[in-house]
Amino acid sequence: MIEKLTNVLTYHPQEPMIFSSALFLLLFLGFTFIYMCLQRKCTARLLFVTAFSYYFYYKSSGFYFFLLALVTLSDYLIAAMIYRHRTRRGLGKWLVALSLTIDLGLLAYFKYTNFFAGMVAQLLNNNFQPWDIFLPVGISFFTFQSLSYTIDVYRGDLKPLSSILDYAFYVSFFPQLVAGPIVRASDFAPQIRRPLTITNEMFARGVYFILIGLFKKAVISDYISLNFVDRIFDNPQLYSGLENLLGLYGYALQIYCDFSGYSDMAIGIALLLGFHFPLNFNAPYSAVSITDFWRRWHISLSTWIRDYIYISLGGNRKGKVRQYVNLLITMLLGGLWHGASLHFVAWGGMHGLALAVHKFFRTTILGRDSSYRSRGLRRGLGVFLTFNFVCFTWLFFRNTSFDASLLMLNRIFTDFHPELFLQVIMGYRYVFALILLGYVTHFIPNSWQEGVVSILGRTNVVVHALCIVAVIYIVIQVKSSTIQPFIYFQF
Repeated sequence: MIEKLTNVLTYHPQEPMIFSSALFLLLFLGFTFIYMCLQRKCTARLLFVTAFSYYFYYKSSGFYFFLLALVTLSDYLIAAMIYRHRTRRGLGKWLVALSLTIDLGLLAYFKYTNFFAGMVAQLLNNNFQPWDIFLPVGISFFTFQSLSYTIDVYRGDLKPLSSILDYAFYVSFFPQLVAGPIVRASDFAPQIRRPLTITNEMFARGVYFILIGLFKKAVISDYISLNFVDRIFDNPQLYSGLENLLGLYGYALQIYCDFSGYSDMAIGIALLLGFHFPLNFNAPYSAVSITDFWRRWHISLSTWIRDYIYISLGGNRKGKVRQYVNLLITMLLGGLWHGASLHFVAWGGMHGLALAVHKFFRTTILGRDSSYRSRGLRRGLGVFLTFNFVCFTWLFFRNTSFDASLLMLNRIFTDFHPELFLQVIMGYRYVFALILLGYVTHFIPNSWQEGVVSILGRTNVVVHALCIVAVIYIVIQVKSSTIQPFIYFQF
């Protein structure tokens, strides 16, 4: 019995802990009980949550949790020194550079060593066998989050946290630890030591976000991925152009439901614990332009790269041409952040070029400022063009080679076979029913969501529990035999 329990609680590389797993749901019930018992004991509660967060990360990446501890300790000490010597700007720059070296150095080693070594070997016409370097889950997220802390202290936008425990709690807080959202210390720090208060509205909203996130991830994303999307992308030559195109639209929904589902669950769990996270997705496929898309998609990351990369490069302060170059560089780096591969860089470059073209067309050709809002047919056309452009770029994001992307495009444009439409739909009726459900719910107005939250707020905990049980039952009925990790775990 003890051996079996130890095996369950031990890290397994093939089964990282995720929010939709039965083990997490069971552990979270026990965690919540102890957490509420410590409601009035702030320091003990912070210690308990921090310890659980480190265990959560251990279940995701094994003993590489020491990297989390290293980043936490170094940036806490560096930020304290920056603030202590805040009048010495030269020293502050060197300390920020040290923080950048540690955080980005770790990120570069674990994530990009093979990528850059392979490029050098290719230039030298040498054969290169990738080294066996483990990629800790979510390293891009917690290094970026911690790095923003030292930069904000240097800029004078934030005072350092008073204790290492507070900072460790902030960096390791498990709902957002391995896949975001990237929460700024300026937003989170004021919440750490305030009296724990969970209102009925917070509880109802938390339950709603957990339910909708679990359904997005474990029902829609996983099901359409295993039963249709992966089949198309793994062997595009075996399918018609129509099926390839439908697979591409399916992947667009899959990655949205996968990542926004995780974000929703993170936001919901945080609310149940008395903390507020910013919204990370806001119906991105209803965007009227590529600029609008990046205001809606992965909002915490897009604002991070805007504030710490784009603005640092000069933003729009150094003329139009420089602004377009800055946009392109920013998105190229954003693409590289997603993965150590040229196809991610190409994906980012496409978005950077599209952002520059849109800025030029809107300001120079049409003479409109950022406050302009399109209406009617023009808005519909904007949504259609933006959605299809984003789907086109997802092709290069999903495929691991350019040849595979070109093959799919070739199938779409030269072997389409529209007469197969009804046959394909009927052959994958459950898949397309979920795809239709996913896209329809994506365009539901926010007021409807608020209405559901309001209804949940007027019910009791029994109704909330029944809703959770119902969703878990649905998940059990449709889930695969193996756990499907979140797509963004690789980042």
